[in-house]
Amino acid sequence: MGYTPVQYLADAASGNSSETPLVCYAATMMSLNGMLQDENPLDFTFPIFLFQLLVILLTSRITAMILRPLRQPRYISEILGGFILGPTLMGRLPAFALTIFPFRSLLVIDSMSSIGLVFFMFIVGVEIDPDVVRRVVRRSIFVTCAALIGPVLIGILAGLMLHGRIQDGTNRGAFATFFCSILCVTSFSVLARILADLKLMASDIGRLVLSSAMIMNGVAWVLMIFSTALAQSKGKALSAIWAVVSGGLFSVAVYMAMRRAARWVQKRTPEGEEVAELHLCVILVGVMVAAFAADTIGTHAIFGAFVYGLAVPNGPLGELLIDKIGAFIEGLLLPLFFAISGFRTNLFSIVDAGAAWLLLIVVLAAMMTKVAGSMLASFYMERPFRDGISLGLLLNTKGVIELIMLNIGWDKRVLRDQTFTILVIISVVTTTMISPLVKVAAKPSRRFVAYKRRTIRWWNPESELRMLVCAHSSREVPSLISLLDISHPTKRSPFFLYSLYLVELTGRASTLFVVNTNSSASSSSTTLDSHRAAPNAGGGFIRHQTESEHISHAFESYEQHAGGVSVQSLTAFSQYSSMHEDIIALSEDKHCALILLPFHKHQTIDGTMEVTHPAIRTLNQNVLAGASCSVGILIDRSLAGTGARAQRYNVALVFIGGPDDREALAYADRLATHPGVALTVVRFLPCIGSPPPVVDVAGENDDECLAQFQAGGGGEAEYVERMVGNAEETVAMLREMEGRYDLYIVGIGKGMSSPFTAGLKDWSECEELGPIGDLLASPDFGSRSSVLVLQSGKYGEESGEDINGGTVAVSMTANPGR
Repeated sequence: MGYTPVQYLADAASGNSSETPLVCYAATMMSLNGMLQDENPLDFTFPIFLFQLLVILLTSRITAMILRPLRQPRYISEILGGFILGPTLMGRLPAFALTIFPFRSLLVIDSMSSIGLVFFMFIVGVEIDPDVVRRVVRRSIFVTCAALIGPVLIGILAGLMLHGRIQDGTNRGAFATFFCSILCVTSFSVLARILADLKLMASDIGRLVLSSAMIMNGVAWVLMIFSTALAQSKGKALSAIWAVVSGGLFSVAVYMAMRRAARWVQKRTPEGEEVAELHLCVILVGVMVAAFAADTIGTHAIFGAFVYGLAVPNGPLGELLIDKIGAFIEGLLLPLFFAISGFRTNLFSIVDAGAAWLLLIVVLAAMMTKVAGSMLASFYMERPFRDGISLGLLLNTKGVIELIMLNIGWDKRVLRDQTFTILVIISVVTTTMISPLVKVAAKPSRRFVAYKRRTIRWWNPESELRMLVCAHSSREVPSLISLLDISHPTKRSPFFLYSLYLVELTGRASTLFVVNTNSSASSSSTTLDSHRAAPNAGGGFIRHQTESEHISHAFESYEQHAGGVSVQSLTAFSQYSSMHEDIIALSEDKHCALILLPFHKHQTIDGTMEVTHPAIRTLNQNVLAGASCSVGILIDRSLAGTGARAQRYNVALVFIGGPDDREALAYADRLATHPGVALTVVRFLPCIGSPPPVVDVAGENDDECLAQFQAGGGGEAEYVERMVGNAEETVAMLREMEGRYDLYIVGIGKGMSSPFTAGLKDWSECEELGPIGDLLASPDFGSRSSVLVLQSGKYGEESGEDINGGTVAVSMTANPGR
């Protein structure tokens, strides 16, 4: 059996010189004088390291691009990149191995990867919030115990039984304990990424599985420290126990000292400003001190760095530390660790296929017992059957942490080459399997089936109307509040508003690791998928926290001054590509009847409309396409300022026909009861001799809805009919209305076909607004009037029960006061 290059170095360090070739090191060969001196750059230490780094990064990035359609964790592409460069593939070519990765250069790569690993574990520790465990500590401990019973028993028994076959020559107890720790561990980083992709980060099962994984990993680390100490002490149990105890004392001492130091730094940092560079340097130096101390007492350097990071308190200090070093560590140094792991993984070292199958069976059995234990725990806690399966699968997530532990076992000679290779391959295979299985098992059920009447028209007027109001900045809030205010919430017909502050998550994968429920100063505020890591570089956390507080305070102030309004403020950190999923999931979970979105353009000082962010338009389109409830987009042109000046709003509803226009009519009907609103309903009808409009009137008739509106009585509303024959006359009629109104309300008219708007779509700039909405929002139409476009919910045309269980008549009953 051949040695990998890294094995030569490890055996040399352990004193097995009889099997190790002599590797000479020349201090004068650090850097070359230049190729003009007939020197080969790859013969010198520093140039070849730079070249190796380029090769490793290029290989991992190409592998990630190939695997991107499979939506696998980054860990998979990184470790596969190491396989490609290692002795399994390219390393078998003598020219490649001896030229690109010669023996003498591997010590530098190994050292740099160890530094990267130390700081990576520090980052992971910073991102973990211990409060997550404390909030659900009883349930987490119960789930952890139920899930670990099987893996612990299987690991110990299988380790003792298989030791003689696959680990001959190593300590039997050390291998059994270490194998047990591998079966117990859960990769926290991969788990958090899966939860974020499934939008479960802020859910109850998300918090439960994160806290259980943290406790489970703590047990795994204790077992690993014990096993490695047992191997190093030649089977002396007392020495191993002392290593565990000293590791615990070290953890407590570091945690308490770092907590005090971090709080001291925070007190001396003015609010709203970044931590001083000197303090940051001292903290980062402390990472190396903690790693050195942990390695000295017999645990491991990365354990010391992890505990040190765990002690960093929640807040801007942790965010700034991640911001400073995160990209460099994860982008440049961590791939070196995966490359070293690939060099150590040699498929040709597997000489006993039976042993490989036995290990695979044992690992799968442990995974099944973990799922079974989670299901029993869920049953005891009276949770759904699917939640138990999801919990067990999520706790079986493997990844970087398991690979780190396997490398520690290889370094400490607890694992031999064959066992190491088999376990790494099993880790990769199970990780690729777990991700899709979890996504199927944890797919949210449509719990809102009984709440299908999620539109304005179908809502019981004397029940609470639930609305999700989204904002990307505090600049959009005054107009949204003005619109809500003239919608006339009362104690008899109240509103429950969920104000959702949307923040673009542009950071690294590590920014998805931990949930933080204190994003706002308000006690009533919560956070959806919010995380400790800063979403943007440099002070991003502080800026978004301040913006979140401003939005929350604005809605709370409105709640205090308006009658019949309840508000709950939330913040969602997400990428724009998946932000619509957060909005739709939240609207379904809260049974909202209407989602209000801001337009992707805002009005500037000179009255023109400027794009806020191009991705907001795509976000709005995705919400319109996927939402089951009604959706409204507000094109604001100083709606709040108009109301403040005039104390009266002139509102026009443009009605052509169809479900979206009927939904717009229902919303306008609410506005008509407001004493400060003068509503005009303008219905477009075909001229005599013109072809009738082709509209979708499934389940309801436009004439009946308008008749109900006119018979409502009360309020100030005017009904006007206009005869038009084609799109040109429609545009001319709208031109006549220009400048008379502060707000236009129109339906999007999705799926509609009408001679009134025929051909307008060809000239539309924003098709998601519909032909009439796009025309009213265009800069050519006018700069003073705001526009609200509405799309009816998908179930708006069905009959049945409303959310209160009563029978809903096909009628306009939005405003009982009219």
